[in-house]
Amino acid sequence: VQLQASGGGLVQAGGSLRLSCAASGFTFSTYDMGWFRQAPGKEREFVATISWRTTFTDYIDSVKGRFTISRDNADSTVYLQMNSLKPDDTAVYYCARDAEYLSRNLKKDSADYGYWGQGTLVTVSS
Repeated sequence: VQLQASGGGLVQAGGSLRLSCAASGFTFSTYDMGWFRQAPGKEREFVATISWRTTFTDYIDSVKGRFTISRDNADSTVYLQMNSLKPDDTAVYYCARDAEYLSRNLKKDSADYGYWGQGTLVTVSS
């Protein structure tokens, strides 16, 4: 299993970025996917998740209405569109794969994710 995140960078507050995570080594369309982030000096936190069917999504409250998670099962890629970025969004962002095959429940706990990408740094300047 490999997860390759990209798309991070430096952006001014109010700007947008689109993160991508290219997956390989497993049947992408059968696993929920998630995005997490870790800010300097803080614990890793859940950001967003999307079901393997693409039907269901969930977000941490602080990004609702600003971030959108999506996936392309044909391309084995999950995305995180981030709009109206704030300095508090500054973090290393990680994509992750749910450990459970054909899961029936979206998960927010990092312990429920079995594989992680290498992370991509997002820096939002004020």
